Amino acid sequence: MVSMKDISRRCNVSVATVSKALNNRGDISRETKERICQTAKKMGYLPNSSARALKTNRTYNLGVLFVDEANSGLTHSYFSHVLDSFRLGAEEEGYDITFISKHAGKDVLSYYEHSKYRGVDGVVAACVDFDADEVKELINGNIPVVTIDYVFDNRSCILSDNVYGMEELVTYIVRQGHRKIAYIHGADSSVTQNRLGSFFRTMKKFDIEVREEYIREGVYHSPDVSAELTNELLALQDRPTCIIYPDDFSCIGGINVIEGQGLSIPDDISVAGYDGQRIAQVIEPKLTTYRQNAEEVGRIAAKKLVEMIEQPKSALIERVVVRGELVQGKSVLKCK
Repeated sequence: MVSMKDISRRCNVSVATVSKALNNRGDISRETKERICQTAKKMGYLPNSSARALKTNRTYNLGVLFVDEANSGLTHSYFSHVLDSFRLGAEEEGYDITFISKHAGKDVLSYYEHSKYRGVDGVVAACVDFDADEVKELINGNIPVVTIDYVFDNRSCILSDNVYGMEELVTYIVRQGHRKIAYIHGADSSVTQNRLGSFFRTMKKFDIEVREEYIREGVYHSPDVSAELTNELLALQDRPTCIIYPDDFSCIGGINVIEGQGLSIPDDISVAGYDGQRIAQVIEPKLTTYRQNAEEVGRIAAKKLVEMIEQPKSALIERVVVRGELVQGKSVLKCK
């Protein structure tokens, strides 16, 4: 491995001068700095991250805490895009990412302990049980944290506008002529509460009574659960004319059941998803859904976390709300 001492010998300058050049210090000439930097590049010099951390008191490493109940990991149709955008945003700021878990070798650690163990400068938390004690320990610790889709008073949060999104989706379905609308929502969370509240509020705005049997609790990102609940809705004596699913991926389970019973979408029954992932536009008929702006959520989360790390005195605790857009698709029938 090439060291600064090797570069100093090649350039016939002191190690201190090499250090100044590589750290872009202004107290050496531009010509000397360029010569040293070009030599370092030709020799394949890479700075040692541990030495850099000792000097700057930063590791330039951001932690990612992500644990979803469906165990879909990085195949999650929405959060995979959020986290990939977060990664790109972190890299643009000169940071790497590390996933936070409960394990360090054979040792079992809390999320906060693992963050300390890995030496991350900050953590983004998404799709976890925010009510869990181990998550609250991290939130209340001394490591900068940005949350996604969950609000703590002492932490910045990036929120997809779930209230606006559900309002847009329900409004479109009602204007297509539907009044018997069922909603299979995800498990209890702040996201679910906002979407469910917006669903009821929008239905009330149009003076439509919501039937209790039309509201079913499902699981995000689970086609199997959605399939089971779709069977129950179709078995009702007065079944709904449209079913809204927790997300686009879960909607597939409902579509399979509907088509398996010989029914046509949207002629016999309409369906709508949520998230707006690519799968919504490749299935037939193209799915009516609300596309969340996952890329913007991830990008802003990275920018905000780096700001909190690098400008701790001036960084504000903020709630940033990101809107998406309605995708009309072809899965909701225009009632006559």
